[in-house]
Amino acid sequence: MKFIDLFAGLGGFHKALAELGHECVFASEINRELQAVYENNFGLKPFGDIRAIIKTELDRIPDHDILCAGFPCQPFSKAGKQLGRDDQDHGGLFDNIVEVLGVRKPKYFILENVPFIAKHDNEATWNYMKEELERVGYQVDHRNYSPHQFGIPQHRLRIYIVGSLRELECKFDFSVVVAEMEPLTDLQTYLSGTTDIGRSLPEKNIRQLDLWQEFLDQLPRDVDLPGVPIWAMEFGATYPFEDKPPAKFNSTELGKYRGSFGVQLGDRRKADQMANIPRYSHGLRKFPEWKKHFIRTNRNFYAKYRNHLEKVTAKIAESEFFSWQKLEWNVDKTKRNIRDYLIQFRASGIRVKEANYFPSLVCTNTQTPIIGWEDRYISKYEASRLQALSGLELPQNDNAAFRALGNAVNAKIVRIIARHLLDTGSTEFQGDRNVVATCNSHSIGVGSFSSS
Repeated sequence: MKFIDLFAGLGGFHKALAELGHECVFASEINRELQAVYENNFGLKPFGDIRAIIKTELDRIPDHDILCAGFPCQPFSKAGKQLGRDDQDHGGLFDNIVEVLGVRKPKYFILENVPFIAKHDNEATWNYMKEELERVGYQVDHRNYSPHQFGIPQHRLRIYIVGSLRELECKFDFSVVVAEMEPLTDLQTYLSGTTDIGRSLPEKNIRQLDLWQEFLDQLPRDVDLPGVPIWAMEFGATYPFEDKPPAKFNSTELGKYRGSFGVQLGDRRKADQMANIPRYSHGLRKFPEWKKHFIRTNRNFYAKYRNHLEKVTAKIAESEFFSWQKLEWNVDKTKRNIRDYLIQFRASGIRVKEANYFPSLVCTNTQTPIIGWEDRYISKYEASRLQALSGLELPQNDNAAFRALGNAVNAKIVRIIARHLLDTGSTEFQGDRNVVATCNSHSIGVGSFSSS
């Protein structure tokens, strides 16, 4: 079959469908560097902005059997502004997909995005999308999957939306995809030997990890960690937060309390006082209960073990970045060697997690996973394996490579879904697009396509 690859990126859809024997006849990708990488990998140079092509050169998009699109997720990501279709840059790209579907009428489509798209705006966005896809003639279904469910040690949940023309009377059930789930592969098998090792952790990051290791070592072995993220700036702090935020107190009232790391707020201007109160406590709204719980727990923990932690806390107070003063210990409370785990330096703090699977690759290198026992980041080639994109050329620059990998479609999951969705098993379209093909009879279950 012939397929098109919209918002192509590194070509996860292309790799998956080509491995199934299908032919890509058109691709679009707005990033010029990725256009060149895509052409080197697949011998096909993508066109640029799909919006301009649809507006003035729609005839450049040839007839095809399958439309694939991992359309930009920024408008629907929980990490963004969640503007949805109101996003000026990317909100209307779904409508461009619908326009192509309405004109070219491919037999199938496969779309990928962040799972929150199905819940955005109290599901109004998803309802609109489904109605639009049905309006142009498609049966529609969707499921959320992560690579770790298919043996790949990366947790990265994404929504996969599939559709077929109603005239195909296609019986597709996602249960056939579930049947191909695999046990998690050992993370070590996805790490390099010696040829493509990732960049070393900077010395300042290593020193910060050593500092937090010193913090852990100072605690008696029979003492559990707090059970909430450790916010060291609350150690010694007494500023008020229970009934109203500190920003709503005047300078005289705040002067009675202590701020971050026990700094006396005293006789200072209000701006100076707030500069010595943690940033997460600067808002004017009443704190949510979870934040109050975190603050209380950290203050009580420090009060109880101050004799053990006072010296190392003073060192943590000198950390280069505010986020480095927070530790998210997402592993066994009794096993306290940071270098045994995977690590990320995040805006929310230094996150430590079990070395069973990598956290989701994202389109920023500031959250690139760190292999604790080697004091290094994972390499872009290791990351490409986590997206089932091994063998592809990647952008030369590591930042560009990780940005592309963070936006990439996982080729293994797409290949599994596509193999079942496209398995017609009978009469294929042989040039005449009016001939109706009948899909194999998969058992019909909840969420499966229904005949029209």
